[in-house]
Amino acid sequence: MDNNNILQKLEGLESRYEEVSTLITDPDVIADQSRYVKLTKEYKDLGDIMAARKRYIDCLNAIKEAKDILANESDPDMKEMAREELNENETLQPQIEEEIKIALVPKDPEDAKNVQMEIRGGAGGDEAALFAGDLFNMYKKYCESKGWTVSVTSVSEGAVGGFKEIDFAVSGADVYGTLKYESGVHRVQRVPATETQGRMHTSAATVAVLPEADKFEVNINEGDIKWDTFRSSGAGGQNVNKVESGVRLRYPWKNPNTGEVEEILIECTETRDQPKNKERALSRLYTFIHDREHQKYIDDIASRRKSLVSTGDRSAKIRTYNFPQGRVTDHRIGYTTHDLSGFLGGDIQGMIDALTVAENAEKLKETEL
Repeated sequence: MDNNNILQKLEGLESRYEEVSTLITDPDVIADQSRYVKLTKEYKDLGDIMAARKRYIDCLNAIKEAKDILANESDPDMKEMAREELNENETLQPQIEEEIKIALVPKDPEDAKNVQMEIRGGAGGDEAALFAGDLFNMYKKYCESKGWTVSVTSVSEGAVGGFKEIDFAVSGADVYGTLKYESGVHRVQRVPATETQGRMHTSAATVAVLPEADKFEVNINEGDIKWDTFRSSGAGGQNVNKVESGVRLRYPWKNPNTGEVEEILIECTETRDQPKNKERALSRLYTFIHDREHQKYIDDIASRRKSLVSTGDRSAKIRTYNFPQGRVTDHRIGYTTHDLSGFLGGDIQGMIDALTVAENAEKLKETEL
């Protein structure tokens, strides 16, 4: 894309930026929270593009001015300063162009959302449960480094440690857009702590990352929910066994694809506060239905962009953690890091950055930017 094409695309967005800046001050728009939230997000995104546009125009003008000085000026000091200015801005120009191109790629509206994550121990029995525990700790440490909040919603512990399955919510800025690449089968190759003969085993755990549903997106009649309370079991002291803090909800949901009514059953026991457990169970119900009803939408998006990176396919083997060689390999993009201990310690940003770059490259090809 040449300079004129880039500037033409940005000129079209300038009028939309001005329109949105007016709309978000309209009392009728402010009263419609759903629309207001979307418009303020659009205003911020367009504001970033307009700032890049200004830097791009300044860069082009600086290049033109430096070339004029080199062509017409006789003073050697002026020419030397112009030469430095020209080199600096000719280096800067492609960097700003790349930034603008990526900013012009249509964003997934789900990217800004919080997520519900599920980790399940797969093939491998006790070792798979231990590995599921390793993955949870990895994500927990990564989320803490980002300043995000992690809340466990449901857990089933493994016989020798780790988790048969664990569900948790993550809230913060652009959580789904960052973690969506993690959905799929994660495979581990190592000598398990449970192995007495010293043989290497291959086990697996599945990870699902679901965008959290907003209440205005999912139609639930809360009057149809049947609630039960029960005494929790497990760690937590005497209070857990004496107080009915655990909650269970049952909800009749009509599957839009089959027309059949299914009963959704959700339990939540992780806090000693029954109202908090009810709130978390309800949040999981919204997210579960959102995931089911929007699966076709997700499939359509995935097939349209044919991305190898974030298809959301939970059955695809995406990554191998090889302990004997101390490496982690992502099979979608062929990215390998040899810092396995650091990776499992939460240092996964390099991998996520590589996946983001790969997906953006695919999007740029499709939009012919």
